Amino acid sequence: MTHALYAHPHLLGIEGLTAAEITAFLDVADGYVEKNRAADKKHPILRGRTVINLFFENSTRTRTSFELAGKRLGADVINMSVSTSSAKKGETLIDTAMTLNAMHPDFIVVRHGESGVVHLLAQKVNCAVINAGDGSHEHPTQALLDALAIRRAKGKIAGLNIAICGDLLHSRVARSNILLLKTLGANVRLIAPSTLMLPHAEQFGVETFYDLREGIKDCDIVMMLRLQLERMNSNFVPSLREYFHYWGLDRGKLAMAKPDALVMHPGPINRGVEIDPDIADDIQRSIILAQVEMGVAVRQAVLEILSHNLANK
Repeated sequence: MTHALYAHPHLLGIEGLTAAEITAFLDVADGYVEKNRAADKKHPILRGRTVINLFFENSTRTRTSFELAGKRLGADVINMSVSTSSAKKGETLIDTAMTLNAMHPDFIVVRHGESGVVHLLAQKVNCAVINAGDGSHEHPTQALLDALAIRRAKGKIAGLNIAICGDLLHSRVARSNILLLKTLGANVRLIAPSTLMLPHAEQFGVETFYDLREGIKDCDIVMMLRLQLERMNSNFVPSLREYFHYWGLDRGKLAMAKPDALVMHPGPINRGVEIDPDIADDIQRSIILAQVEMGVAVRQAVLEILSHNLANK
């Protein structure tokens, strides 16, 4: 049967999802958090199903958590290393998609450096497609796991003041988080140097700041983003040392947020660039490792919910 609160065949982004649809993922994922802490972590609801992880970009956290999620639910999981695949020999993305489709997988999890590629691929295959990050566009499961970590730590999302700080220009994580958090009723602030601010940020209904201390004042959550140097083809920041001085989160700047404010980071962390290691490792203030844990549970929830919809095709 189709899942009662999520009737779509794919998960391509947060954009367009309702609060009820987002909450459905979070509620199912919540149950998996406790199951993953038990000795027996297997729940073979996907026995006989096949998941292909098709990653054109490297990602230790996302790929590993999708692999764990699929295996704990009993699916056969195939990790495709694109660096050694036919794509490197000149095979087009569409050729790759059609080849994989002919093998009758049930899920294809895709990460690609170009925005929109995952939507294109979803039109060419018969299985469920999950966006694991496309260019600077979206990363829906990261936003879901961030929301689950916040909800479990604070008991709610609506009404919270949440700051997203750093390299907003290149961040698909920021885009998905803004859409999700606004849909669930949070007050979202964007903080970045002018060179790295999200273009047309006002259309998202957020506040924008160019000073970190001012921006995180009275915030409940401070989400730092990685400086994506690999996507920068010109000088967006004067130097890494200067970036940390103005935009890196340290104790002094964090003191501007609420006393019980929690710190997040999607990883991998550039220690000493966007965040002081002392804060990243502070178990009283940082929920960065909780985000990693939530990642497996959220991806299990996505696979479970989409499997209901596959069964109804």
